[in-house]
Amino acid sequence: MTTASVILAAGYGTRMKSNLPKVLHPLAGRPLVDWVVTTGESIGDRRPVVVVGHGKELVQDLLGERVDYAEQKELLGTGHAVMQAEPVLRGQADRVVVLYSDMPLLQEATLQKLLKLYQQNEDSGQLAIAMLTIVRDDPQGFGRVIRNDEGQIQSIVEEVDCTPVQREIRELNPGIYCFNGEWLWQNLSKLEKSPKGEYYLTDMIAIATSQGWRVVGMQAPPEEVYGINDRTHLAAAASVLRQRINEQHMRAGVTIVDPASTYIEASVQIGQDTTIHPGCHLQGKTTIGSGCEIGPNSQIVECMIGDECRVLYSVLEYARMDRASEIGPFGHLRKGAHLGEEVHMGNFGEVKNSYLGPGTKMGHFSYVGDATVGKNVNLSAGIITCNYDGKNKNHTELADDVFLGSDTLLVAPVSLGVGARTGAGSVVTRDVPDGALVYGVPARPPRQKPNSEQSA
Repeated sequence: MTTASVILAAGYGTRMKSNLPKVLHPLAGRPLVDWVVTTGESIGDRRPVVVVGHGKELVQDLLGERVDYAEQKELLGTGHAVMQAEPVLRGQADRVVVLYSDMPLLQEATLQKLLKLYQQNEDSGQLAIAMLTIVRDDPQGFGRVIRNDEGQIQSIVEEVDCTPVQREIRELNPGIYCFNGEWLWQNLSKLEKSPKGEYYLTDMIAIATSQGWRVVGMQAPPEEVYGINDRTHLAAAASVLRQRINEQHMRAGVTIVDPASTYIEASVQIGQDTTIHPGCHLQGKTTIGSGCEIGPNSQIVECMIGDECRVLYSVLEYARMDRASEIGPFGHLRKGAHLGEEVHMGNFGEVKNSYLGPGTKMGHFSYVGDATVGKNVNLSAGIITCNYDGKNKNHTELADDVFLGSDTLLVAPVSLGVGARTGAGSVVTRDVPDGALVYGVPARPPRQKPNSEQSA
């Protein structure tokens, strides 16, 4: 028994009031359609088929070869959208599951239950459709499930077509179906246009029952089939996903002090015994080791953080911290920054495209850019690498055990040898050899005093 999924992603999403297609709006770090494609991949025996329309090039750029595509050139309803997938799927799958690209909260476990329901009823014969239903007070525009006196599903009536009595029905159709593949393709062409000029996929239920085929349903958790039509819906879905993500981390051994104020995107990985304090935003493919302390109020984007690190009130972007290094409060690691093991970076410091070797200490109010810094270097308060000359970014090289006095300016390109030292306020414009001391503006070695014999 083979299964394929069809994902409907052709609509305009006008209520989002955006130049970006609705299905590409981000949710917990991933576009809406990406969430649904991942779910479709999890239940299918072949690549999902995504029906594209508005913004198709952008959707195709995102999904690439993960899926097959069908194009709905005219937006004539959900039934018409599924028709476009027929040339790709007919004869390729026994079961066809239809999903919507604006329902990112639907989980694999729920769809597996739907497939199991289909399989359990299939042996009785004449099964056309297994579908999800929900019961809730807010219909959110969903159609109503019409049952006969025996409780069997007979049809779906779209909300705009409901009578006043039908509007009172609280069993709703979120539009998630598992079709008998052969029956679907044989009967899809029997759909008739609605008064709005659209082909409703929901009418397939009435077609099936009129032919004596059976339709079975199961209730889904209401929050999983929450449709996103505007940005208020997007925010509500984000809240549900954020809770799921945080709970997964906490069950895996991460302490999240205040989950309600902690924003962790789906692609983030965190080790055991790490503590995340309130107000943190962890984004992209960030990895955080075990035994770390993150926050409060820190933003970490696409970073690699080793074990036992500490980040306090700081912003990190495309950077790396090795074991037991620490930053903050109010530090900033920019793209390409790399703190070696046990590096300390004080408050209001900034590092860009530079490596600080193990054991190095960087004082507060300092900037290091385009530099390589050795082991056990002391970067005192207020030091600056002057890396930009107006045209080019130039490199600074500091060997092991260098000591820079407060407010030292290193005018790149420049290098300081092992154990070199600068006095406070120095402006270093030339290379400094191993073990040498320089100070002043520009920085020079101390003058040799004449001995008494020479002065006589």
